[in-house]
Amino acid sequence: MVDWKPGATLETLQVRAGLLTEIRQFFADRKVLEIETPLLARSTATDVYIQSLETTPSTIPGEKSFYLQTSPEFAMKRLLGADIGPIFQICKAFRQGEISKRHNPEFTLLEWYQPGYSMLELIDEVEQLVMQLLHCEPIPRLSYRELFQQFLGINPHSVMGDELRAIAESHVELGSKNLSDTDYLQLLMSHCIEPQMPENCFIYDYPVAQAALAQIQGNQHGEQVAKRFELYCQRVELANGYFELTDPEQQRMRFESDLHAREVLQLPTYPVDEKLLAALEHGLPDCSGVALGIDRLVMIARGASSIDAVLTFSSERI
Repeated sequence: MVDWKPGATLETLQVRAGLLTEIRQFFADRKVLEIETPLLARSTATDVYIQSLETTPSTIPGEKSFYLQTSPEFAMKRLLGADIGPIFQICKAFRQGEISKRHNPEFTLLEWYQPGYSMLELIDEVEQLVMQLLHCEPIPRLSYRELFQQFLGINPHSVMGDELRAIAESHVELGSKNLSDTDYLQLLMSHCIEPQMPENCFIYDYPVAQAALAQIQGNQHGEQVAKRFELYCQRVELANGYFELTDPEQQRMRFESDLHAREVLQLPTYPVDEKLLAALEHGLPDCSGVALGIDRLVMIARGASSIDAVLTFSSERI
């Protein structure tokens, strides 16, 4: 028998449609413009933890590849550089190899940018949206430092190298010795901290090595931190946001550092997005931006344990 049926029930699809309607009304009320950007681009995310899907547009010799976008971030920042103002987008995004109960290679993102907002101001707005959609209480906020000190008794901004590896080995069974400090921190986070932290919470001020596209600033303890936050709902990572990096030279350095790391790890390397860098050179307003997973949002709203239950046709059904 061929299983041709969708994974989501009619009721789940109705809930999903209702959430999308509420999201659009939320931004309409705030005069945030809905936009669309291409899913295909000549460049893509360089982050070593994100793998892109590549496609060849034609059989013409020498024709360059396109990449299905892992996020609409680069294109949306080019719009910000053109003074479009506050914008949001609901779109498909793609990541290679991400298949699990919470991952599908093709997924739906809500991404938005607020010029003039600090990281904390955007956290406020994310909280307002999520409280409206999920009917939850106000969401506590904890720094990355607070979490690691509370549950492991260490400062993640200062512990490193052999000391960090020894701590990780004492808490987690490691499958490899060839791990970075970021790998150790992420393993400790997923295995030791996430199961104990509040059901819903914002985590902010990440280690510098996890800055991605966020600015680096000092915290109240005089430590350099990445002005980045994540939202967990029911201990599931739901959103990831930044006080956005606007310096083109710093951005190029981060791209080059990522590409070097990808070479070391024997991962595919990608062209640097020169158009994004040109937009930054022209001038990007100080702003904060965030991406929120729609499929996971529906999972939480429906109490679903698998992403397959909130999609019409997951990768297992196509």
